[in-house]
Amino acid sequence: MIRVARTMLVPVAMQDLVVYLADFAHAEEWDPATVSCVRLDAGPVAPGSRWRNTSRFRGREAELSYRLDVQEGDRLVFSGENRTVAVTDDLRFTPVEGGATRLVYTATFRFKGVARLAAPFVRGEVERLGDGVAAALPRAAAR
Repeated sequence: MIRVARTMLVPVAMQDLVVYLADFAHAEEWDPATVSCVRLDAGPVAPGSRWRNTSRFRGREAELSYRLDVQEGDRLVFSGENRTVAVTDDLRFTPVEGGATRLVYTATFRFKGVARLAAPFVRGEVERLGDGVAAALPRAAAR
C-alpha cells in the first residue's frame, strides 16, 4: 500500500470547491496523470455517482472505474479500481479566512496480485503524481 497526502491552499470558497471536486470529471483539469474522465451515469452528483477515468502512469494508460462514496460538507471520498489497483481519494476541506480553502488530499493505492510486488518500486512516481496534483489543482479550481 502507498499513501500520499498533500495539503494545499485553494483560492476558492469551500462550498464552491467541494461542488467542483465532487464532479470527478474535472480530474482532467487538475490531475496531470488523467487523460480523460467520463461520467457514466446521469443526474446530480451524489454518493454512488460513477466515472471512467483513463490515466497515464509509467508511460502506460490504464482505465479505472471510480465511484463517489462519501459527500459531506467538508469531505469527499472516491474509490477507483481496476484489476491491478484499488485507489481511495480522500479530500478534506477547511475554510480559511479571506474566502480560500485548505484542502488535505490523501490518495491510497492498494496494488493487487503480482502488481503488489511493484509497490516499493513505484513509490517515487506516486509521490510525483501527488506533487503534480498539488501544483495543478489550486490553479484549475480558481479558473
